[in-house]
Amino acid sequence: MIDSALSDRAGRRVTLRPVDDENWRAVADVAPRDDQRAWVAALAARYLLLTTRSDVWTSLAVYADETVVGHVMWGVDDDGSRWIGGMVIDAAEQDRGVGRAVVRTLAGWLGAQDGGHPVRLSYHPDNVQAARLYTSLGFVPTGAMEDEELVAELLAPGGP
Repeated sequence: MIDSALSDRAGRRVTLRPVDDENWRAVADVAPRDDQRAWVAALAARYLLLTTRSDVWTSLAVYADETVVGHVMWGVDDDGSRWIGGMVIDAAEQDRGVGRAVVRTLAGWLGAQDGGHPVRLSYHPDNVQAARLYTSLGFVPTGAMEDEELVAELLAPGGP
């Protein structure tokens, strides 16, 4: 479990846990708001499948206290950089600070990994809400693009 002792605005502790035999169905069923489906998968199940078919990505269940409320994945690129990807917070759980706690927690954990490698993520240029969140947490666009998404890097690795 990855736990940075952060809570959402309702006071629920946000933790990141391995996807396992007990929680995979709840994680697979996580769905964003309809207006976000242009930028993320309609169900987190797509990301779960990607992580089973890839040696790069690892899926994590997002919990608020003891309830699965989302999915996020992380990976290591060929250059050693750490990546955050595939974040989906269930529509019913949005606007409560869960996504902010997830990014802060995972970025801090990845930034503390050996070697001091940069922490990166990407988002679609039209996804204004994601851009605002990531910028507020210290991610700065690098100018690079990855699959039609802007690449952003954390200015101060080790956690926002």
